[in-house]
Amino acid sequence: MRKTLTIAALAGSMAVTGLALGPAAAQAATQTTTTTASTVTVVKWGKFFSSDRKAYTYGKTWASGGKVFTKWYGVDKVGGKKGWVWFEYYQNGSWHKFNKSWDGKVVGAWSGKGIKKVYTFTCWAGKFDNCGKKYRIY
Repeated sequence: MRKTLTIAALAGSMAVTGLALGPAAAQAATQTTTTTASTVTVVKWGKFFSSDRKAYTYGKTWASGGKVFTKWYGVDKVGGKKGWVWFEYYQNGSWHKFNKSWDGKVVGAWSGKGIKKVYTFTCWAGKFDNCGKKYRIY
């Protein structure tokens, strides 16, 4: 009887140990790594007109990998005076701005690291003429 009790106790101990190791070993063998795709929010903006409504811009702005990207489109009547788009952005503690002119239709893009805010507005017939309202796009 003592032998039977000892064998049963030993078998029970091995069974408990086997169960304890079984799931961990099974989990290690079937472990999968799941990476969650970071969501990128794309802000579509525009049509932002010049004050005389003869030119407009629209586009989209998004951030990815610590960088802000902007793709923009400009439209005005071909020939004659040009449309102008202005971008003002806050980067690394200071404000910066640049502009681009076009005649007809144009597509442009730009990007930068460390950008916190972006504003845009559209002018027509000159860099500072017939400028429309300023809009925050990022």
